[in-house]
Amino acid sequence: MRVGVLGKSLEDEHVKQIVQELRRRGVEAPFLKPREFKAKVSMEDRVYCSGVRVDNLDALIVRSMPGGSPEQVFFRMDVLYRLRRLGVVVVNPPLSIEIAADKYRVLTILEDEGIPVPRTVACENFWDAMDAFEELGEDVVVKPLFGSLGRGVMRVEDRDLAYRVFRALQLSRCVYYLQEYIPHGNVDLRMFVVGDRVVASMQRVGGTWKTNVSQGGEPRPYNPTPEEERLAVRASRAIGCEYSGVDLVKTTDGRLYVVEVNSMPGWMGLQRVSKTRVVEEVVSHVIQLASR
Repeated sequence: MRVGVLGKSLEDEHVKQIVQELRRRGVEAPFLKPREFKAKVSMEDRVYCSGVRVDNLDALIVRSMPGGSPEQVFFRMDVLYRLRRLGVVVVNPPLSIEIAADKYRVLTILEDEGIPVPRTVACENFWDAMDAFEELGEDVVVKPLFGSLGRGVMRVEDRDLAYRVFRALQLSRCVYYLQEYIPHGNVDLRMFVVGDRVVASMQRVGGTWKTNVSQGGEPRPYNPTPEEERLAVRASRAIGCEYSGVDLVKTTDGRLYVVEVNSMPGWMGLQRVSKTRVVEEVVSHVIQLASR
């Protein structure tokens, strides 16, 4: 069996763990860089990456998809779709990667599936954003539409500050993405879903309202309730992920909301507080999919 691992560097701990785990199982595991795709049409050998022919892989695990020009991003995603049509098992599937990268699109799909999500407004007009700030209770979280690891996310509780922030976003021609702030005691939940199971979970406790481990949040062991597990699995499947990181927040009165689904989740913080070896779960699932 041949399973490629697409990532930015072999020094990335997640990439390193996946490659080592595959090779430990006797699986050939070439490392590939997203910026090194070469694709052919009307030729027998259709797709190469990092000098390796990849259209005859059994599976491809996508660990990163870097930004770039629109042409570069579209081309890389086109190649993933092409590989999938050629019979390569791509994990996660390219459509789920596209969806998960877009916070608005994720929430619309989750809401349509009856999954509870925070009240959110997305718009392009400055005054619409100011109206949304008031409509959402003048306590909102402003996020980039595309982004991860909590970067560029801020809480705005003052109308004058909202005015200044939204004017700055207007200059950058950004989409305004405002979400009601849900009081959660500086604690949220990360569920790591593989297939139809939550294989590991943790509480993330922040010194502020931000709880991302990358932003200083502290991971703590956590045993999810059946309801939390069901909600996380439903959210992951709604986006079409084979594995994902699903973030939940719980209000003081016990209401649960899904706030994010990550199609390329990390697990370093989670592994510190979970007995489950996450990379084994991911690799086992990919091999199972490729063996069907």
